[in-house]
Amino acid sequence: MARINLLPWREDRRKLRQNEFYAILGAATLAGLLVFGAIWYQHKLWIDGQIARNSYLRTEISALDEKIKEIEALEKTRSQLLARKAVIEQLQASRSKMVHLFDDLVRTIPEGVKLVSIKQEGEQLTLNGVAESNARVSTYMRNLEASEWVSNPQLAIVEARGGDARSRYAFTLRVDLRKPPAEGETAPGAPASEPAQGASP
Repeated sequence: MARINLLPWREDRRKLRQNEFYAILGAATLAGLLVFGAIWYQHKLWIDGQIARNSYLRTEISALDEKIKEIEALEKTRSQLLARKAVIEQLQASRSKMVHLFDDLVRTIPEGVKLVSIKQEGEQLTLNGVAESNARVSTYMRNLEASEWVSNPQLAIVEARGGDARSRYAFTLRVDLRKPPAEGETAPGAPASEPAQGASP
């Protein structure tokens, strides 16, 4: 005898498939959320790592900036010390130079010439004095030309004044300071050695 199933099997199958679809959809959604969460977490790790690196770099850059400032301050101090050292050396050299210069000026003054004042401007001296005659002034200029400490004497002013024979002429000379020659060298402006007797002209 045939058996007839009177239960609503089509509706049961539809519900079963519907449940399977929802299960697959839920599983896919969960998988998608897991993948999204993994990607988000990985990106967060990358961002946090980059932020940490940036913070480390900023810290190191700040430390380097401080060191650079210290180096610049040391360089400035070094430059100041070198400048002071150069000034001190220049003063030491000038002190010795002025002693020799005044000694040379006294040595080159001929009889009948007297200096009234000496003024220095840079590497030039202005000599004001009086002389008995123009010839005495010319002799003084020749002596200065042969000096190791001054050169290029130039007569700026010479004028007659008063009746005193010892100071009949007032003059102003300008001379350039120069470095004395090294030992064994010929002084600039010094007369050259005379040719041997009997040499052909």
